[in-house]
Amino acid sequence: MVESDYQINLKQRYLDHFWKKEELDKSKQKLKKKTDSELLEVNLCNLELESPLILASGILGVSSSLMTKIKKVGAGAVTTKSIGPRPRKGYKNPSIIPIDKKTFLNSIGLANPGIDYFLPEIKKLKQEKVKTIVSVFGNSIESYIEIAIKAQNAGADAIELNISCPHDNISKICQDKQLTYKYVAAVKKELKIPLFVKLSPNVTDICEIALSAEKAGADAVTAINTVNAMAIDIETQRPILSHGSGGLSGKAIHSIAIKKVYDLYKVLDIPIIGCGGIFSWKDVVEFFLAGASAVQIGSAMYQGINIISKINQGIIKFLNENNFESISDLTGIAHNFPMQTDPDF
Repeated sequence: MVESDYQINLKQRYLDHFWKKEELDKSKQKLKKKTDSELLEVNLCNLELESPLILASGILGVSSSLMTKIKKVGAGAVTTKSIGPRPRKGYKNPSIIPIDKKTFLNSIGLANPGIDYFLPEIKKLKQEKVKTIVSVFGNSIESYIEIAIKAQNAGADAIELNISCPHDNISKICQDKQLTYKYVAAVKKELKIPLFVKLSPNVTDICEIALSAEKAGADAVTAINTVNAMAIDIETQRPILSHGSGGLSGKAIHSIAIKKVYDLYKVLDIPIIGCGGIFSWKDVVEFFLAGASAVQIGSAMYQGINIISKINQGIIKFLNENNFESISDLTGIAHNFPMQTDPDF
């Protein structure tokens, strides 16, 4: 079988890459070897994290004591549940259901205690030296700003702007690049700490929205939020969730998230926090190869918080076996390989 020019060039790129990696490995062996803990360290918008693993918003993110425990088992930072201007009960049950053992469908409705009731939790996290990203949402630009400033003053290390929850009206923001710019720019102008923007996969062009956020001053983006979905009970002939539709999370969206991060890395200059279906160290490595600088873990926490330490150990083993000096060395490596754009004929 005769190889096409593309296949020959592709094969040569692979050979060149691994030759360069072999030479790089030899030079690294001459350097002082980092400790296992140092391999995991990342700098995310000047936040020094001991691990690239961050608790995702909406998962166990209300109690400071629980978030402190998550930090102690190896998380580099925690993201709180999305906090709004006032207490909110959200949607009635059923509001979350399993689709399979690693995939969930939820429509919580942004239930939260409200920023004023939540401030003591932020202060406690600050006292415990837990790197804390406070997720915020509001019903206007002014309320977003007010909540973000209150969180900052209470000790938050960064703010994550939730403009993409698929079962709330705030999702309209992330579907419009001009609205995205307007909200991000207004909040960023008032902050002294990093601002992350959580992006939705439920848009025509996620890169267009991300570029608008970057232009408005976002320090990083989180990709992705949950995917629009629905489940219907065939016996009752009605949607199972009380709200009807919801957001799909967990293993089923992992490959979607990888593709979105891969695409975003090609156009953004700011860091990307990968989020979606992480259950193992391999999932984390895949996100970094696609272009992530850190990751968030959510659905997998149903297995217990010790999964954090297990994933960290798996990453360390991989980095040592492959002679990488840091998890950050993996960021974007998958982009070194050209993809076939046209089919063979």
